[in-house]
Amino acid sequence: MERRQFISLSCFAGFISLYPSFLALAAESSGAEKGFVMTVNGKIETNSMGLTLSHEHIITDFKGAEPDTRPEYDNEVTANLLLPYLKAAKKSGVNTIIECTPAHIGRNVELLRLLSKASGINIITNTGYYAAVGHKYLPKHAFTETSEELATRWLKEWENGIGGTDIRPGFIKLGVGSAPLKPIEEKLIKAAAIAHLKSGLKIAIHTGNGAAARQEVEILIKAGVSPEALIWVHAQNDPTGFFHVELAKKGCWISLDGINEDRDSIVQYRNHIYRLKGEGLLHKVLISHDDGFAVTEEGGKAAFNAFKNGNSIPYNTIFGVLKPSLFELGITRDEFKMMTVGNPANAFQIKVCRQG
Repeated sequence: MERRQFISLSCFAGFISLYPSFLALAAESSGAEKGFVMTVNGKIETNSMGLTLSHEHIITDFKGAEPDTRPEYDNEVTANLLLPYLKAAKKSGVNTIIECTPAHIGRNVELLRLLSKASGINIITNTGYYAAVGHKYLPKHAFTETSEELATRWLKEWENGIGGTDIRPGFIKLGVGSAPLKPIEEKLIKAAAIAHLKSGLKIAIHTGNGAAARQEVEILIKAGVSPEALIWVHAQNDPTGFFHVELAKKGCWISLDGINEDRDSIVQYRNHIYRLKGEGLLHKVLISHDDGFAVTEEGGKAAFNAFKNGNSIPYNTIFGVLKPSLFELGITRDEFKMMTVGNPANAFQIKVCRQG
């Protein structure tokens, strides 16, 4: 997620009206177990999620957690600015977006609710902290509090709502670097385990490499959490795919979520998906773009820029480029539907865990 180059938002304005419409995929989930997810508008059944982008961003702020001095912006004005991009995603078949911007990196749940209602897209936000990128996005108390104390903070958001609203998180989002994990990263994972066991919220972790993902699984198992509760974010960071197979067989979700228009990138994702299909593990795969917008400051005022990560239009490369490429490789329509409908529903569904 840690983007450092952006494209001005105005560069996209002319593309939206010209971008070709894609046939909407079926909204009913395929193979999803019964359960529910928590959106910014409240609880819905998993079979209402439909086609889901499992790792995206709508608004981020890369200034850092301390001091918390971000440029202010009006939510309604900003919602109107970003709405065309969500409407375009809706037109291409997207029914749910998993919004992965954590606290202290620009999470704005009230803006997400405005955009969800205006676009008709379900949006799911999160709780948790992000320790990757040199701990830049961790608040000071994350270094001094115990796992139990951090879990209590996150559970309050689950039970009472985020920031004085009634908007509740639908999953736990963490960020860690590469192996070996640092003590504070281990502490956050243990906190997430505590929160998961008391809420049922799944745990999505931005992860530096495959060895770190293996370590995450070990920590969670030791805490009494099934690997099925873990969504390995940025699993494409394991270029060989060796850890994909190992951890998917244990139940971990493999999130391939940096898809962009670059030809070499498309080939990389095709190869990962094809390999996992050959191993009989396609039912553990999630795909997404890791796309979105960042709030910056220009002339003392907030400005909004699209991530410069290889996509002409946010949230659409999967449908315009990757999907036909996968079909050429032999991935079937049902398998594509499983990765974009059934798998996200199963990965993010909430089932309260009982201890003892």
